[in-house]
Amino acid sequence: MYVILVYDIGEKRVGKMLKLCRQYLNWIQNSVFEGEITDVKLKELGFRAKEIMKMEEDSLIIFKSRNEKWLDKQILGKEKSEPDIFL
Repeated sequence: MYVILVYDIGEKRVGKMLKLCRQYLNWIQNSVFEGEITDVKLKELGFRAKEIMKMEEDSLIIFKSRNEKWLDKQILGKEKSEPDIFL
């Protein structure tokens, strides 16, 4: 599946969340990630994210799609991070 993940995490925890999300998805902008991921890996990411988060203060939102082709993505200005190309 293809996901877009965004988070709003307290300043003390944001570095840990960034590091975690970069292990699973492509970083595209501050606190925004995207990419292909399996159900199992997404559940693992969610479990590990909950260990970092303070549930009463922080939030993490995941938008799911069956495939990237179902999204119409438009970028205005500089793209923060070039998508990784896996061979």
